[in-house]
Amino acid sequence: MRSISDASILVIDDHLPNLKLVEAMLRPAGHERLTLRSDAHDLPALLETVQPDLILLDLHMPAPDGFAVLAQLADLIPRDSFLPILVLTADNTEPAKERALGLGANDFVSKPVNRTELLLRIRNLLQTRLLHLQQQALSGTLEAKVRERTRQLEDAQLEILERLGLAADFRDDATGQHAKRVGSAAAMVAQSLGLPDATVELYRWAAPLHDIGKLAIPEAILWKPAALSEEEFGRICTHTTVGARILSGSKFPVLQLAEEMALTHHERWDGKGYMGRRWEEIPLSGRIVSPCDVFDALTHDRPYKPAWPVERAMDELRDLRGRAFEPRVVDVFFELGRQGIVGL
Repeated sequence: MRSISDASILVIDDHLPNLKLVEAMLRPAGHERLTLRSDAHDLPALLETVQPDLILLDLHMPAPDGFAVLAQLADLIPRDSFLPILVLTADNTEPAKERALGLGANDFVSKPVNRTELLLRIRNLLQTRLLHLQQQALSGTLEAKVRERTRQLEDAQLEILERLGLAADFRDDATGQHAKRVGSAAAMVAQSLGLPDATVELYRWAAPLHDIGKLAIPEAILWKPAALSEEEFGRICTHTTVGARILSGSKFPVLQLAEEMALTHHERWDGKGYMGRRWEEIPLSGRIVSPCDVFDALTHDRPYKPAWPVERAMDELRDLRGRAFEPRVVDVFFELGRQGIVGL
């Protein structure tokens, strides 16, 4: 912690003898960092240069007088700062004191100045100033630690989301990359549709959880290399409602969005999906994830089929435009593909 003798003191008085008197009182007491000024015409620059811890100010000076200086200081001193102002004045009237206090003065010493009184008042104000600076430094350290801890928690939460998506992904994708690719594609489509940046990031982290309900589906069904029976297909269809239940009840927007995606990514624009929703009855998140999910599944190996060529997958999406998928979303997806942004 800085000592009082290290403090910077700015003295403003238009009478040179008064400045010399104050200097003669303060230097022997250990106050070496003194700046003496006979006016305060360029106060902002003066404060920037001196960076005082205490200001000693005369009230009655040629313009700007002490009251005008106090008014300026009120605008220049940050509200969360404590820069004490000690008024040295021969005007001991109550109106003068009330006006000065109202403008931000912290204490008074009457002229002619008593050295002992002056040094005691300076000491008290500087102790308060230095304690305030110490508290600010401590608060800054604590805030930095809180920010770092918050960042670590956020990183941990995102990693948990990523690993949850990965766990579901390994159920029917040996590479474990399907969920991440769908998340990336969904985020880019959302961005192209003009969604806010914060929402786009939610899509990036929520979309990989769209298939989390597959954790409840037996591997014998997920990895079956042949066509599914009606009963098995019915079991597969439950992964949307199971996923929504797993993610339900969260207070976090990313999980709320993931719940919506899990439930609706197998709805169709024409109403022939799992729950029969159609058109705008399907949340935008489900309408965005659906073609991203299908395209990625078509263009990568699955237990029941080899990867399709990109052109064939494009033709499939084009054929399903307006039937399974919202036309606008498919058009955006294709445009991103033409730009080489998604893997068409």
